[in-house]
Amino acid sequence: MMQKNFSKTDGASRHARSISWLALAVLFLHHVAIAAQGPVDLGTAGDYAILSKSGISTVPPSAVTGNLGVSPIKSSAITGFSLTLDSSGQFSTSAQVTGKAYAPDYASPTPVNLTTAVSDMQTAYTDAAGRTLPDHTELGSGNIGGLTLAAGLYKWSTGVTIPANVTLSGGPNDVWIFQIAGNLSIASGKAVVLSGGAQAQNVFWQVAGGVGVALGSTSQFEGTILAQAAITMQTGASVNGRLLAQTAVTLDANTITATAVSVPLKFGSIGRAPNGTVTLAILNTPGLALTLQVSTNLTSWTTLAALTPTNSPYIFTDTTDSADRDLFYRAFYN
Repeated sequence: MMQKNFSKTDGASRHARSISWLALAVLFLHHVAIAAQGPVDLGTAGDYAILSKSGISTVPPSAVTGNLGVSPIKSSAITGFSLTLDSSGQFSTSAQVTGKAYAPDYASPTPVNLTTAVSDMQTAYTDAAGRTLPDHTELGSGNIGGLTLAAGLYKWSTGVTIPANVTLSGGPNDVWIFQIAGNLSIASGKAVVLSGGAQAQNVFWQVAGGVGVALGSTSQFEGTILAQAAITMQTGASVNGRLLAQTAVTLDANTITATAVSVPLKFGSIGRAPNGTVTLAILNTPGLALTLQVSTNLTSWTTLAALTPTNSPYIFTDTTDSADRDLFYRAFYN
């Protein structure tokens, strides 16, 4: 399902406001309106390949491409990485990490940054868990091995198991969100396979189970895991994505590669000049194709542009000089 943004300009007041799709008749929000299913906004938690509230351990050698972070637990809870504290005191390094390791007992600004990142992780978890109108519920009674899954929102009231390869088939802008009330596991040697241009950065696994996530030995996993409990990787398993756990992350000679971060579409500043020209700032993921449309009644939409911005924010100017008092804009990834 496409993520959409809606923005309204009022020609009389020359002000611009954004409108929530789900509360159109009654709710007006300044500059931002997001509807499912766009990517989950990780905030500053996206700066980490692994982020945990209660510790990260490994049986060497693991290979992590991206940063490690723990908070509120201290640096002593990062074990097996043979950390070396930088002279700045703000981070540590490890031969097993292509990136940096951060903990709240390091020098400023690290403690504040980690507090924000953990808060963003919890916000992202809540966002993923709170998405509504699932495209599929209770698929396979929780057994998705052997299936090919199109993009969309999937919901289970149980745990989910992957005893055979599962394929996520879609384009580079498609989004998969998996809401799992129980635990998640993938069998040894099995894989989450991406096809058709699907990207790991657009795959999100929200796992509420009290045990958490178990990735079998030599399994290959794709996407960001948002776990309320622990994430455990058995020997030789690999992840292309992120491990964001509200308890502990346990590794055993694993490979974790952080992907790029997809930014949900939002409108930034919006203005309308006396001559009717509208200027929109679009907050986007550079390189992703999007469509911008305009309407005077929220029923009939006209495409203004099909874009692939290389920067964010992207500034678009609508020079159609409409005489209509109210204009509504929406943008969505293709």
